[in-house]
Amino acid sequence: MSDSSGGSGGAGSSPGPAKAARARRAPATGGRAARVRMSGKQRREQLLDVGRMLFAERGYEATSVEEIASQAGVSKPVVYEHFGGKEGLYAVVVDREMQLLMDMVTGSLTGGHPRELCEEAAFALLDYIETSTDGFRILVRDSPVAQSTGTFASLINDIATQVEDILGHEFKSRGYDPKLAPMYAQMLVGMVALTGQWWLDVRKPGKAEVVAHLVNLAWHGLEGMERRPQLVGRRKN
Repeated sequence: MSDSSGGSGGAGSSPGPAKAARARRAPATGGRAARVRMSGKQRREQLLDVGRMLFAERGYEATSVEEIASQAGVSKPVVYEHFGGKEGLYAVVVDREMQLLMDMVTGSLTGGHPRELCEEAAFALLDYIETSTDGFRILVRDSPVAQSTGTFASLINDIATQVEDILGHEFKSRGYDPKLAPMYAQMLVGMVALTGQWWLDVRKPGKAEVVAHLVNLAWHGLEGMERRPQLVGRRKN
């Protein structure tokens, strides 16, 4: 009797163990062909998520298209197809984060006592830092993309514009020069923004306590303002 374990066998014979094992492994091989297929919209969102994570962790300059593609499990041409390159991907990430933060801050300035408005605006910024830490890390870096809305400074200016309307009304009702409102708005928003950058890493004290101290300084500083402040030191210009 011949040994049939290594032969091809007849039509009714079952495959040998080695052949069966190869058959079971076949679907798992093939590299990229085995990955889950996504729609164009899903792939775009995935690339944005991956880019956002890498830009926050490494910065724009240190992040490459190769890394983005590798993390997403796609080839470089896919990144170029959706965004035209790293610059395009970065610009979309920055625009989204700026819009989210702007919506959160301006959405808090809806009414109530001016001190409460200060509290809500400060809470909005710290809420954003807490829920979108990667996004804030990206925004506070200098943007290498040549666009007027691509920097954190321009975002602060946009928010200050919202605040100056509120301050202007309060200044006028209290006998202060409303023309100074834009300058004071920059001071207040800048104070909150810089405190937010500091709190980004330390996270102590808690959010509510940070807001309370921020507003304490801002509100009582405004409350005790002189109508015509004078310098007390020797330098006058």
